[in-house]
Formats: sequence, structure tokens, C-alpha cells
Amino acid sequence: MPVRPATHDDLPALGELVDGYRRFYGQTSDLAAARDFAASRLALGDSHLLVDEGPDGALRGLVQLNPTLSTVRLAVRWILGDLYVAPEARRQGVGRALMNAARTLAESRGVSQLRLQTQVENHAAKALYASLGWRCDDDFDHYALSLPAATTH
Repeated sequence: MPVRPATHDDLPALGELVDGYRRFYGQTSDLAAARDFAASRLALGDSHLLVDEGPDGALRGLVQLNPTLSTVRLAVRWILGDLYVAPEARRQGVGRALMNAARTLAESRGVSQLRLQTQVENHAAKALYASLGWRCDDDFDHYALSLPAATTH
């Protein structure tokens, strides 16, 4: 299960994975927008996109890491914004491989902390995270403010 950085050549399959991730969270399919979003991330280099490539060369999953800063820690931390495994590749260790690769990359870059959030009812993901040593944050409440949609990706 080689996990590697996504490249421009991956965009057709990467777009499918991003679209699948969005559909998992109840969004309407928009393959072109998903592909454009992934292309923007690769072009701007504002996140780290890792993919799992199966033995047949097909992409089976992705993880996206978004750098941010922690003033409290006086350090860089990354938000693990997206983890998605294609339905046909689930229960084969792909999610675990992607999570481990994300950790390895973060450690190699001197990142002080990885953070993520998931839906309360996403029990499969929560079990994976716990098995990898992640702990649920009981110290802080997390809030979100939705803003008018931007036209750029």
C-alpha cells in the first residue's frame, strides 16, 4: 500500500476521491468542482495531499493536511482536514496507512501537533483514530461560523 504525495497526474482520480468525500458528508456530487479544488491545492501548495495507490495503480484513498499556527504552543500544527477511503477499499488498512503516513510526514517537518474533527456519529473513523493514539479533546469546545461562499478554491 504505497502512500505518496498526490501529483498533477492524479487529478482525474483525485477529483473522484474528493467528490466521494464530499458526498459522504451529504454534499451534492460536483466532480468538476472537486477536481478544480484538488488542482488548486496542488498548484498553490497550501496543503499536503497524500494518496494511497493500490497494486493496480488505482487511487484508493486520500488524506489532506492543512498547516496552521498555534500561538499557545509557539509552533506549527496541522489540521488533518480530510481522510477518505473509497468504499471498495475500506477495511483493507488504507485509512490506517494514510493516517500513519500523515503522522510520519508531520514528524519529519517538525510539526508540533496534528488535530482533526469528525462527525459525532462517525464511529468507524473514531475507532481508527483512538487505535492510533489520538484522543478526543475534552478541554475545548469547537465552534464554526459559516460565511458567504467564496468564488475561489
